[in-house]
Amino acid sequence: MAPGALTRLLRVASTPRMARPFAAKSRASRRPQDPELPTGDENDFAGSEVAAPTESIDKPLAEVLKELGKRVPDSLVKTRVEDNGFTMKYIPWHIVNKILNIHAPAWSGEVRNIVYSSDGKSVSVVYRVTLHGIDAEIYREATGTASVDDTIYGDPVQKAESMAFRRACARLGLGLHLYHEDMS
Repeated sequence: MAPGALTRLLRVASTPRMARPFAAKSRASRRPQDPELPTGDENDFAGSEVAAPTESIDKPLAEVLKELGKRVPDSLVKTRVEDNGFTMKYIPWHIVNKILNIHAPAWSGEVRNIVYSSDGKSVSVVYRVTLHGIDAEIYREATGTASVDDTIYGDPVQKAESMAFRRACARLGLGLHLYHEDMS
């Protein structure tokens, strides 16, 4: 756990319930319901800690990026076989979202654009992910494209948005190792 994090957690836990600020009460009531992500060795994204949700708000951006750049445990990586037989590894969007919430709780994301192709056969989404540190903020954008006929994994716009979200996060280092595994 980061230096001082345990002290902050104990201070919040030992404070009488009525004396805690609203945000602390709100977070304290949600934490037990959140499923814990598996932890691993130093090369895994979670290290050996489960961070308090407010812990990295006061971190420099370089520390946030360092945490996001760690290898995601194989237990969180899914595999899908495309129609052409190509096997693809990916991290589901909700897991990516959870990792961001743990290591960069001040992140924000937005759909920047939705464009249908001129022939109406595909839709592309541009998504922006912004990370906020105490010293700086950084954003990355990426696109995702889905065929409008492909409804196997949900609505085509949702599929394209999910793809764009994961790619934007990869540009910030999260899950980037998945794009380079087959190249070695």
